[in-house]
Amino acid sequence: MTREGAIYVAEIYNTIGYNDCPEDKWVTITEEEVNADYGSEEAKINGPRFWAFDTLIGSGSSTGGKTYVFGGPDGIEMQVRGSLETKPREGTVGEEFYTVNEVGRDTIFVYDADQLVFELTDPEGQVYMMQSYAQIADKTLTYDQLATMGSKLDLPEGWTYASRMLTERFELNTDVSDGKAFVINDNLYNSYQRRVEG
Repeated sequence: MTREGAIYVAEIYNTIGYNDCPEDKWVTITEEEVNADYGSEEAKINGPRFWAFDTLIGSGSSTGGKTYVFGGPDGIEMQVRGSLETKPREGTVGEEFYTVNEVGRDTIFVYDADQLVFELTDPEGQVYMMQSYAQIADKTLTYDQLATMGSKLDLPEGWTYASRMLTERFELNTDVSDGKAFVINDNLYNSYQRRVEG
């Protein structure tokens, strides 16, 4: 995270298209090292994390080509895929569970037919589809456990968790009007993106 005036800007990196994020290198990366090498004021090691969709289609700001090797010259190459602006005294993605954050990115997450999807629904009926699950709070969490994971979640009043089988291919898009994704994290740090209707 770097600062532009009074606004903090976090660039979001991942390894899609570059490598499988080798665990032996991942576990050696520290936030202190990233801050020193990258020049950031604050870094967040947001993983291990695994995708819950089948294909990612990136465009615009999500294919900008900016890459960085984290963990030294022989570390892990990643590409910036989105950005997040945070005002002073505001929380950012992952700091407050079940709280909506706006992430700037131009992506489509593709979920194939005949695959399970995992969804949170808020009290207003807005649906958030899981984009990734994490082994941050629960290091034993696997994909096979996601369908019955609801009992592990500390859901706020009025929220529900469910899984369902897709009957056809589904594309989870950002808001095409302004390139925003509305993202939340549950209390296990799994991340979800709001479905944009229309």
